Amino acid sequence: EVKNHEKEVAKNQDALDKATALREKQLAEFNAEEKDLLESISALKAAITVLSKHHSGSLLQMPRSHMLGVAATLQHEMSKHASLLQGVLTRSERRAAASFVQAPADYFDAAPTFKQSYAPQSGEIFGILRQMKETF
Repeated sequence: EVKNHEKEVAKNQDALDKATALREKQLAEFNAEEKDLLESISALKAAITVLSKHHSGSLLQMPRSHMLGVAATLQHEMSKHASLLQGVLTRSERRAAASFVQAPADYFDAAPTFKQSYAPQSGEIFGILRQMKETF
């Protein structure tokens, strides 16, 4: 009977060791994902800050380097977190973001469509960035 208990204790210890290893792996994955999302939030905050400084005035006066930085951040975060943003951004928001990323300076020069004439294009990009930040 003692041998049966020893076998059971050994079996339970093995199960505990496996469960502990699994939890440690899950914790490491969680910490890595959390760090990644916090970095994304920080990058989006910086992009929002840059845009908000120029949002009230004309974005055409924004330095080209700032606009390129915002576009790079947007592209990076959208590709990095595509699955997370799948249900958050609408198809038109994804298209607007893609257009901005492809040609940031030209995006605001383009003549707005009928729908866009009621809201400046800069506001749309600003809104997309804020929505992405809230998602993370």
